[in-house]
Amino acid sequence: MPKRPHKKYLRPKKMFDIAKIKEENALINKYGLKSRREVWRADFEIEKIRSLAKELITANPAEQSQFVEKQAKKGFKVSTVQDVLALNKENRLERRLQSIVAKKFSIPLKLARQLITHKHVKIGEKMISSPKHLVTVEEEANIILNVKIPEKKIISEEERKILEEIKPKEDKNE
Repeated sequence: MPKRPHKKYLRPKKMFDIAKIKEENALINKYGLKSRREVWRADFEIEKIRSLAKELITANPAEQSQFVEKQAKKGFKVSTVQDVLALNKENRLERRLQSIVAKKFSIPLKLARQLITHKHVKIGEKMISSPKHLVTVEEEANIILNVKIPEKKIISEEERKILEEIKPKEDKNE
């Protein structure tokens, strides 16, 4: 019998706290997120990492360095366990595939999300269709944008211009 799937986020205890809502709205706009659940998920994942770091404070230096190296491979800028404790949800949101694609190809976050969900982004040879995918440092160099500009007039001129700007940058990286 399969195990029951668990939630990957925690809702806030006080749902209608105006300060919390404004903070979440700012993060949603800054990182092009779809819903508050994505903010909660990032917060939940960072809390898991931080709780592991708290347990490792008293551990031997070999275990600490191994944990810090693992977090550094994930793309977080950490060199000690104290740096891991200083991580916040914004650090996690910056490592999402959506944010990386938007920065790398200098396109809007909403367009990056759309290109990912429509399967126009590859990491190496693997097609990724989830904007929430955590990009490691090794994967970041292998991100490929596979966009074909349609011949017919099914997209607006503004969209066509954006796609034509993206295409040459992608060709130069190959």
